[in-house]
Amino acid sequence: MMDHRSRRQFLSLLCAGSVLAGGRTSVRNPLQADEDLENLYVPDAVDRAVQRGVDSLLHHQNDDGSITDRRHATAMTSLSIMALASVGVISGEDSPRGRAMHRAIEFVLTPRNQSDGYFGRQDGSRMYGHGITTLMLTEILGMGSSIDQNERIHQSLDAAIKLILKSQLVSKPKNLTGGWRYTPDARDSDLSVSVWQVMALRSAKNDGLDVPVDAINKAVAYLENSYTSPLDQRGVPREPIGGFAYTPGTRHPSFTMTAAGMLAMQTCGRYDSPLVSGAAKWLLENPPRNNDRFFFYGMYYYAQGMHQVGGEAAETAKRLTNELLLRLQSQGGHWISVEGEEQNIGIVYATTLAILSLGVRYHYLPIYQR
Repeated sequence: MMDHRSRRQFLSLLCAGSVLAGGRTSVRNPLQADEDLENLYVPDAVDRAVQRGVDSLLHHQNDDGSITDRRHATAMTSLSIMALASVGVISGEDSPRGRAMHRAIEFVLTPRNQSDGYFGRQDGSRMYGHGITTLMLTEILGMGSSIDQNERIHQSLDAAIKLILKSQLVSKPKNLTGGWRYTPDARDSDLSVSVWQVMALRSAKNDGLDVPVDAINKAVAYLENSYTSPLDQRGVPREPIGGFAYTPGTRHPSFTMTAAGMLAMQTCGRYDSPLVSGAAKWLLENPPRNNDRFFFYGMYYYAQGMHQVGGEAAETAKRLTNELLLRLQSQGGHWISVEGEEQNIGIVYATTLAILSLGVRYHYLPIYQR
């Protein structure tokens, strides 16, 4: 496990050894160099799309440092910070992007955006936004622009993690235990909100923060209850192919929730779970379409989760992610949904998720690494 300083040094070395536009980088054991170079290569078309997307995203940075074009300023800024970090931008580096990232982090850390450790109240993003912001802080911990910024990241993160853990312990029906819902005191759960909390907890644990193993185990139990095929006493699904549903008890998987549930299981270390393999097979049989409900949201989970499955799943997801997202990018470099609920969330939302989806194979964010 890397400490905060070595994580920043690692990222700095990684950035120094790579050129985003068509660059190749080796980040593991030199003996694996050939394999790493092949795995980390990103097609030029994707590089150009990502570069244009980042430029478009930064056009939406406001005077206060926030990056948003509509609402949920803290959550959207946090997604933007992750998008920047996913392509190797470091807070405070002497470049327009580095300075923009520094200002964005400073906005998130503004005291008014936090309420007793809760990031979802001020901007109305609720536990969705809290999970997103907490995950972002875990991913950049130790990589701030100064010792002071790193210390404030740690302080905010400590309170945010405690809120997630406390929220998980709220009394709920048995099949909803271990999950999260829209507010910290909610007595029900859904998979969409829960996945962000799960990723935040796991990333925090990787950072060496205090996250009880029991919290991860409870989250896994909730994920298992959300799987659409009943499990036997050994925890094996009765059907070899299945998916995940928005709430436990539903037997009809969706693209977005199946991708989300699969990634959450992987994040919890259950890479070899039959639920993961069953979900990957379901996703191969039910590939993404740009008219899927919450398409951009689902693509983020899909690209990351299928990449970690490897093999046919990874290759298929890479091809489809590139084809779909490159086709949907606007001439201005941004993405935006033109149908469904996502069209009301805005350009920053769609653009950040598209960049994060296309940027999976750069391997800059720790959460992307198995």
